Parts: sequence; C-alpha cells; structure tokens
Amino acid sequence: MVKVAVLGAGSWGTSLAKVFADAGNSVSLWARRTELANAIQTTRINADYLDGITLPEAIEATDDAAAAIENAQIVVPAVPSQTMRENLASWAPHIPSESTVVSISKGIEAGTYKRMSEVIAEVTGIDESRIAVLTGPNLAREVADEQPAATVIACSDLNRAKLVQAACATSYVRPYTNVDVVGCEIGGACKNVIALACGMAAGKEMGENTQATLITRGLAEITRLGMQLGADQRTFAGLAGLGDLVATCGSKLSRNRTFGERLGRGMTLDEARKATNGQVAEGVTSSQSIYELALDSGVDMPLTEAVFSVCHKDLRVDDMIAALMGRSKKSE
Repeated sequence: MVKVAVLGAGSWGTSLAKVFADAGNSVSLWARRTELANAIQTTRINADYLDGITLPEAIEATDDAAAAIENAQIVVPAVPSQTMRENLASWAPHIPSESTVVSISKGIEAGTYKRMSEVIAEVTGIDESRIAVLTGPNLAREVADEQPAATVIACSDLNRAKLVQAACATSYVRPYTNVDVVGCEIGGACKNVIALACGMAAGKEMGENTQATLITRGLAEITRLGMQLGADQRTFAGLAGLGDLVATCGSKLSRNRTFGERLGRGMTLDEARKATNGQVAEGVTSSQSIYELALDSGVDMPLTEAVFSVCHKDLRVDDMIAALMGRSKKSE
C-alpha cells in the first residue's frame, strides 16, 4: 500500500482516485474549490462530475494541495494540459524527492509544443525517470462504474512503471507497462483531434464507413508524427494508440466527439462551448499545437490540419470534408 495524491477532482481525477483506493492505497484528492472538497468528504460523492458514484472511505478530500502531497509516493496532477505548467509551479516545492509523478493529461502545450511529461520535468526539475504516463481507452464514467478496462503505465524506468501498475490494479482495471513515453503521450494527445473529426462527421449524419475511414487514417498520421519524434511504432497498435483512439472517437461519453458533433450540426465554437457548460474540448486547443508541431517536424497530418482549420480558421465543416476528399490520390 502506498499514499497517492490526486491533484484535481474532475471526472477523471475522481475516477482515478477511486481506482487507487479500490486497489488498497490511501488517497488524498485535492479539489480547487473548498465547497467541493467538503462535499466529497462528507457525502462520499462528487456530484459535480460523477454524480451517483459512492467513493471509498480511503479517499480523503481536501482543498490544501500541500497537505495532499505530503508523504505521497505517487503524485497525480489531474488538470487540463494547458493549465499544467501554472499548477505545477505551485505544487513543485511540495513533491517528495523520491515520489513518482504520474501524468494523466492528454495534450501538447501551446507555444512550446511540449508533451506533458516534458512540462513536468521542466517545471519541477524532476528527472524523466521519475515521471510516468497513464493512458489508454479510459472513459472516466465507465471506469467509475467499474466496467472492465485496461490502461497503460509508461515510464522510462520500468521498475517505477511496475510500482504504479501495482498501485492501480483492481478487479476492473488491468494496467500494462510500457517504456515508450513519447508514443503513449503522442497517441493520447492526437486522438482528441481525430475524435473531433469523427464527431463532426456524426453531426453531418455520416455513417460507419466515414467513421472507420477517419479512425484509420487518423491512426496513420498519429503514427507518422510519433515515429518522427522517436516513438515505437508498435505503441500505436496498442491501448495507448488504437485503443484510446477507438474509445474516444466512438463514445458519446467523449467530450471531444460530442463537441465535434455539435460543430458538425452547425454550431459555432462559442455555441458548442455554451452547450458544454462553458468547457472547450481538449482537442480544440491541441489541434493548433499538434498541427504546428507537425509542420515543425515535417510530418503531413491532413486530418489534424482540417480540424485545426475548422476550430481556428473558421473553415466550414462541409468545406473541410470537400477538401479532404479532394486531396491528390496516392498509395495507402
């Protein structure tokens, strides 16, 4: 048994806190808002993000990040990728010197094009061997409902990956280890963009052929970018690649797919944002970062470019589809 600090009480952070607690660990769950921390602590329910799910007694909710982190062997920043740097700056002084930091945020930082593990290393000064990545087809609500799922723990230090693996293995979550941090992070970030494209197609009432095409060609361009950045091609055929892509592109629980569907139905970006309680899907921001990273890396990513153009260049979804179908013919 280890102490785990989960810093962020959104749907995925709360679900993971439950997983770690069900695996037999003591868990501190930090919530930014005092009223949310108090509500979780007293009712055992996070009504804002996972209503109806009773959380284990082993979870202690708090609004004090330093207290949550104290003596934790595993620290899990559970905040959106674009706020990771800002949050880490305040948390870094409290992270124990031997703890493992587990990144669960899927995105590429705007402006720097850094993966989340790179941001963590830069802000905290922690060696990359102490930073793990948890990723895979893990829709928060399904995990919280204890539906069977698998996940990947990637770390350059295999022993640390195994430590996290043991700490989150339950009857309903089966974790696998991997040492390809780059591939796992690229797969996790890019799949959100492809899920937006799948949502747009669904909004246009396009069928399974279209969905399959987008997923398959999306996987091809994700793999190209990953390999250019040093990833192992095999990673993209696994849970962190194809597995995560299929779940995010196909599920109505996926915020990115749902957001894209609203765009496909003709909503503007602002209208889609209002329809999702003011929240923007991760892939909207990441589409620009990933598109610019692809340009910088000399990698052709037509689907990513198309989604970027819809989200940031006011391209109509109909025009996006026409542009993709009109691309020059070539070998697969």
